[in-house]
Amino acid sequence: MGSSRSATQLYRRSHFVTQLPVAHLFSPSHFWIAPAPDEPGLWRVGLTKFASRMLGEMVDLGIDTEVDAPVSPGQILGWVEGFKAISDVYCIASGHFAGANGALRSNLALVAKDCHGAGWFYAVRGEPDPQCLDIAAYRALLDKTIDRILEKQKGDQIQ
Repeated sequence: MGSSRSATQLYRRSHFVTQLPVAHLFSPSHFWIAPAPDEPGLWRVGLTKFASRMLGEMVDLGIDTEVDAPVSPGQILGWVEGFKAISDVYCIASGHFAGANGALRSNLALVAKDCHGAGWFYAVRGEPDPQCLDIAAYRALLDKTIDRILEKQKGDQIQ
């Protein structure tokens, strides 16, 4: 699913700007989930632009889960390393693990180039976590998150 071809909404707050795919759902941990094209019941999951910006340029990705293994929301499936931080890769669906995105093994830059499309991390056969947010709720979460970051930066400057 290429993000350049799907309907998006512009999101801008402070110095952060992105296009959010309207049809995606988003987790509170800043992953997205969207149906895989032409495969009913298969969902692709990746990091949002916000999460990838917080991690910095992607350095390495490891998905430690076996294909067809049962998975559930909150389960750690692997890890991602950026120049700024390392983070766990969480499952945001219930069902069975359908595999990692093999294209990322040779081209991790896809995450930066098309994080909401070709830069997906893994796929699950099943259903999204009911705690996933639609685009309006995710925009509100981003507002709160960015405001907290700005307040912390302001407090750090005063000290």
